[in-house]
Amino acid sequence: MRRLFAPATTVALIGIFAFGPVYWVLVTALTPTHDVFRFPPHFIPDRITLTHFTAIFDNPKLLRYLTNSLIVSTVTAVLTVIVAAYTGYSFAKFRYRGRRSLMYLVLASQMFPQALLLITLYLVFSQVGLINSYLALILSFTTFTLPLCVWMLKGFFDTIPDELIEAAKVDGAGQGAIIHRILLPVSLPGLVATGLFAFIRGWNDFIFALTLAGPDKQTLPPGLVNTFLGEFETAWPDLMAASLVVSLPVVIGFTILQRYLVAGLTAGAVKG
Repeated sequence: MRRLFAPATTVALIGIFAFGPVYWVLVTALTPTHDVFRFPPHFIPDRITLTHFTAIFDNPKLLRYLTNSLIVSTVTAVLTVIVAAYTGYSFAKFRYRGRRSLMYLVLASQMFPQALLLITLYLVFSQVGLINSYLALILSFTTFTLPLCVWMLKGFFDTIPDELIEAAKVDGAGQGAIIHRILLPVSLPGLVATGLFAFIRGWNDFIFALTLAGPDKQTLPPGLVNTFLGEFETAWPDLMAASLVVSLPVVIGFTILQRYLVAGLTAGAVKG
C-alpha cells in the first residue's frame, strides 16, 4: 500500500504546486470584483463574469504593450539564434588557442546578477541615446540570453559527426556552404529550442523593460504593473485576466514546438 500511495501523493503534491496558482488566477479573473475579497474564499466562484477579459481588449495601452512585446521578443529570438549558432559552431567544431577559456568565460557571465548588468547597459545606452528604444531592449535581452543559448547550440553541434563536415569539404564546400546547407538544416531542433528559449526570456523580462523603456516602449510585464497596480488599490481581477491572456502566446508556442524544444535541450546529453 505504501508503494502505491507514495507515488500518488508525490504526483498530487506536484500537481497542486504546479497548477494550483494557475487555477487560482483563472478563478480570480472570472470572479466579479466585489466577490474577490470575501472570506472565506470560494475555490469555485458562485458567479462568473467575463468583464475583466473584455476590459483588456478595450484598453489601448495593453494593446501597445502587447505589440512592443511581440516586436522585441521576436527580434531578440532571431538575433540570439544567429549569433549563438555561429558562436556555438565555432566552439564545437574548431580548435584554436583560447577556445576553452572563451567557452568558460561565456558561461561565467551568467554568474553576474541581472541588476549589475543593467547598470552597465543603462550607462552605455544613455551615452549613445538608446534609452526608450526598441534597440535598447533587444540588445539587453540578447546580452542576457546569449550565453546559455551558445552552450545549448554547442551541445547540439557536438552531436553532429565530424565525418559529415569532412565529406562536405571533400566535395568542395566552403565553410559558408557547410554551415548554411548542411549544419543549420540538420540542427533545426536545436535552433528552434534556442529561439523559443530566447523568445520566452524576452517575453517575461521585467527589470530591463522597466528601466530602459518609457511608457510608449514598455513591454507587457512592466506595463501590466503600471496599469493595474495603483498606489492605494490593485485591480486584481483585471490583472489576473491580463496575465492569462499574455501567457497564451508562450503556451501555444511551447505546445506547438515542444518536440523541437525537448530534442534541442537533450541533444548534448548523450554523444556517440
